[in-house]
Amino acid sequence: MTTRGRPDDAGEGVRQRKRRETLQRIRDRGICLFIEKGYAATTLDDIAAAAGISRRTFFYYFKSKDEILLSLQNDVGDMLVDALGRVPQDRRPLDAIRDAAVDVCALIPADDMIAIDRLMRESDAVQARKQASYVEQEKALFAALRERWPDPSRETGLRLVAMLAIGAMRLATDAFNRQGGKRPMPELLNEAFDALEAEI
Repeated sequence: MTTRGRPDDAGEGVRQRKRRETLQRIRDRGICLFIEKGYAATTLDDIAAAAGISRRTFFYYFKSKDEILLSLQNDVGDMLVDALGRVPQDRRPLDAIRDAAVDVCALIPADDMIAIDRLMRESDAVQARKQASYVEQEKALFAALRERWPDPSRETGLRLVAMLAIGAMRLATDAFNRQGGKRPMPELLNEAFDALEAEI
């Protein structure tokens, strides 16, 4: 299983590229082992061996195996901000986020989303930190919105848009995983954003 992340930086040097490739290899091997053996049964030594690195090197990239799963959550937030930058300037903030969210979902295979959600639910600690990561996604999204619409008088409104949009995405994601991917994620996203639009 190969996880998806942000596009490679065109100007990265050899050292940065090797670091990125090693980090990706650790994540990919870790996720594969979690799926094969279960999250709790997979040790740091298992992951390090599968990635061809030492246990000490593992800690250079991740503080714990929890962080492997949480890094995927962080990647989604980064991808969302990147996608927002590609949405046409004439879109309203909430519509721009909807477009960006649908674009990001197209990059992540449905089976991967379901598998990762199942893994995260195996650990209460990961679940708690996953909930906390939504706050960070809101902050990142708000910063991107404020950069695009810099008028200070709009800050409160843009912060609310970021909070509500993350809420809509969480509800869509929960529905997607609860239903086992029976309905496409873009359909559920649009449904959640339609429900939000109807109430504001």
